[in-house]
Amino acid sequence: MSKDLRGVLTALSTPFDQDGAIDVDTLRRVVDRSIDAGVDGVVAAGSTGEVGALSSEERLLLINTVIEHTNGRVPVIAQTGATSTAEAIRLSQAAEKSGADVLMLITPYYEPLSLAETVTYIKDVARSVKIPVMLYNIPAVTGVNLDPATVRALAEDVENIRYIKDSSANWEQALQLIHHHSDVIGTFIGWDAYIYSALAEGAAGVMAGTANVVPNEIVAVSRRIAEGDLTGARELWKQLYPVIDALLSVPFIPSVKAGLTLQGLPAGSPRRPTADLNAEDLARVQHALSALNVKAGAQMPAQ
Repeated sequence: MSKDLRGVLTALSTPFDQDGAIDVDTLRRVVDRSIDAGVDGVVAAGSTGEVGALSSEERLLLINTVIEHTNGRVPVIAQTGATSTAEAIRLSQAAEKSGADVLMLITPYYEPLSLAETVTYIKDVARSVKIPVMLYNIPAVTGVNLDPATVRALAEDVENIRYIKDSSANWEQALQLIHHHSDVIGTFIGWDAYIYSALAEGAAGVMAGTANVVPNEIVAVSRRIAEGDLTGARELWKQLYPVIDALLSVPFIPSVKAGLTLQGLPAGSPRRPTADLNAEDLARVQHALSALNVKAGAQMPAQ
């Protein structure tokens, strides 16, 4: 890439058809929805994209489709981490060859590794490619936390480790990354409830699954903050937060798909065994979106 990655990145939902296969046509519409709203990048095969339920071949189909359809309009971040070093290298090199701008690496997530084993995995995979690498810290899934000191050491030791997505939900750790380590690594906060706070504190950006559902509104908050208008951004955030909270307070993957459907873009059901939202949870998301649409229709700036 010719410039640093910054801003709002959509962790794309993966649409499935009635037979449970990836719905490529709807995927393209999901990509367009975010890009048309002004996001700064899109992420293929992340957690919101149900990567744990995809085969290796499906992951590559997903990544290749997003790269091809995006066609350079925004950077594409491909999540290529795996449960073995060899598989992560295979996926990473394939994504690099296909034209991904950045690779995001979740660490092995079945058997928790030691921190030393995790660091070795990251170095081996990152050194197998030339494009920038984003670490993916999600200890609730992997059982290993990439603490700020370890992150800094990795960024200083491996030239193409340039970013981290921190989904630890540890705000103190996030602040340390933003304020103490931004000279060596760009921090993207991957916990959607922190979107306003992270951007106001000076994070490189946010990676949000909720940006599938409300991309215009998240971009509007981000742009106000970038312009230095924290007061205006907070007013927009006060309108938006109830939707973010509703989507996060129920099972997240089906809530994003339900939100897309409620916004006029049916993305199918999650891949089983994950179920659709129950009626009560769906009503909660629908109520929050309806309230936002009433408030924001006249107040949200056009994109």
